[in-house]
Amino acid sequence: MLPRRIVVVGTTGSGKSTLAGVLAKRLDCPHVELDALHWDPNWTMAPLEVFRTRVAEAVAGESWVADGNYSKAAELIWSRAELLVWLDYPLPLVLARLVRRTAHRWLTRQELWNGNRERLRDHFSRDSLFLWALSAHGRHRREFPARLARPEYAHLKAIHLRSPRETDTWLSTIGNLPHWAVDRGF
Repeated sequence: MLPRRIVVVGTTGSGKSTLAGVLAKRLDCPHVELDALHWDPNWTMAPLEVFRTRVAEAVAGESWVADGNYSKAAELIWSRAELLVWLDYPLPLVLARLVRRTAHRWLTRQELWNGNRERLRDHFSRDSLFLWALSAHGRHRREFPARLARPEYAHLKAIHLRSPRETDTWLSTIGNLPHWAVDRGF
């Protein structure tokens, strides 16, 4: 049976939103972008309780695919999810993808969430996504396995994908899900 509630996690730039969008389309269910719930206009963070309420409402349904790593709402998502997909790609690959994504968004003036657009100046400040990726990559490798080991997440199946090729191979099985591997041995 196909999982109906999936969360995709990984370092910024790893492809969480892209994969979540593909999965949501294949499973014919809503795609929940946590960034869209977190960021109000003018890159203002939603107040904590507003964000958590938005997340709780978004994952209250019977089927969804969510993407993001917000620890301040993880228990709301992980407790309802059936499957966690962790994109754990090498840092150089993640940074290269982040450069391409940032350049594309900035050059095309792509609207992201709530009227926000990529601002190049932010990437040369303490709010840089590149600095965030550098600091989060190793932290995720420690925190995700530890969090998955907690008893409240024992129900959660996990897929640990270490390369785009592994992701493509796994995705090719989605219509045939009895073949997917559950890897909790991070």
